[in-house]
Amino acid sequence: MPIQVVKKDRETSQNLVHRFTKTVRQSGILLQLRKNRFFKRAKSDLVNKRGALNRVAKKAAKLREDKLAKPK
Repeated sequence: MPIQVVKKDRETSQNLVHRFTKTVRQSGILLQLRKNRFFKRAKSDLVNKRGALNRVAKKAAKLREDKLAKPK
């Protein structure tokens, strides 16, 4: 639903802009836009699963390297 502000008789442009910004603030449109600004889509189950498998594999490789590392 668009916001409309009609200029009244003998109203200055500054007053019109002030009324418009006031109605925009009260409508809550800006808050909604700011919330959705950095919205990220949720990752799919398959992507999450692959990431978990990669982390497990990296951890196992790191442990294997630590065991095989020669002490100084």
